[in-house]
Amino acid sequence: MALKKWKTLSKKTVIDNGFWKYNLDEFEISEGKKGEYHYLYSPGSTLIIPFTAENKIVLVNQYRYLNEKSGWEFPCGSISEGYTPEENAIKELREESGFTAAKLIKTGEFAPFTGASNEICHIFVARDLSPSPLEADDTEEFEIQEFTPLEFKNMIQSNQIWDGLTLAAYALNINLF
Repeated sequence: MALKKWKTLSKKTVIDNGFWKYNLDEFEISEGKKGEYHYLYSPGSTLIIPFTAENKIVLVNQYRYLNEKSGWEFPCGSISEGYTPEENAIKELREESGFTAAKLIKTGEFAPFTGASNEICHIFVARDLSPSPLEADDTEEFEIQEFTPLEFKNMIQSNQIWDGLTLAAYALNINLF
């Protein structure tokens, strides 16, 4: 049995904050069934798993307003207008960790908010790091630290790493740890 494809009747952006859009679509399914779909439109995001020459993992600790707590994460951010995922990954790595990478390899992608957003997160592994800081957004503040793969796994177990994007990227690249 083929699944029914929905037909978009109209699209409306309710709010555009420059990072994402809150959209409202009207749709129709076969047999005249119509409805509204509220969702976040995102240009996508990039997440970087940075490894030092000593095979340590560079993480950033940052405060998450909606969760009212901080946690350790891989550098990650929304794709800026005009950037490819690769270009954005380099920019985010520099802004959040202060490093650039001689080797940047795309290892996968996933949808972090299926049903609530169209976002696709592109995962990159960064190697051959060298210092190259780039000023971050004025609302972002980071603590940067390097961890061994064992320390990283222990941080997941102790809930110091609780960010879903970081956990998904780890699961998709578990062979690197």
